[in-house]
Amino acid sequence: MNSYQIQTPASADETVREPLEILQQAFGFVPAAAGLMANSAPLLNTFFSAFGLFRNTGTFTAAERQVLLLSNAVANRSEWAVAFHTLEALADGVEPEAVEALRRGELPADPRMAALSQLTRALIENRGHLDDADVSTFEAAGFTAEQLLEAITGVAISAMTNYTASAAKPELEEAVAPHAWKPGYSAGV
Repeated sequence: MNSYQIQTPASADETVREPLEILQQAFGFVPAAAGLMANSAPLLNTFFSAFGLFRNTGTFTAAERQVLLLSNAVANRSEWAVAFHTLEALADGVEPEAVEALRRGELPADPRMAALSQLTRALIENRGHLDDADVSTFEAAGFTAEQLLEAITGVAISAMTNYTASAAKPELEEAVAPHAWKPGYSAGV
């Protein structure tokens, strides 16, 4: 197993320092996945640019983005990313019951959030090959064809963080640790 340093603005190469500074200001810490990605300027800078566009020009609400990202983290079995996006989902207004359902690999009760979660999981599980039912369910929940393409952006962004964290296995940050998760999670276990 490779061991990578979790970079900070103080330790990072100049080519990745600015994104790390922005993340540190936003969260109060550098998220481990970003600090790990900073060992590769192309990886961190691509992620940072793509996530900025996804967040700032996309049409999903903050809660919908987090449902998408948490669903992806669970589908990818990324322990760090599930814990991190649990923290973020709760902060962005996703109902605790929906967060717990997602962490168990289940769909949330809200039909719109369930359709979004199902679509993103189908994209991952079927490597982008959706069937008509996947698309119909998504659109019947009020999402547009353009938002399906936007969901692909979220899946791609998730792949960068989920794969990095899964490969490097960072310890959870203090703020993230209460939301630790393991594949096969069920509430109360």
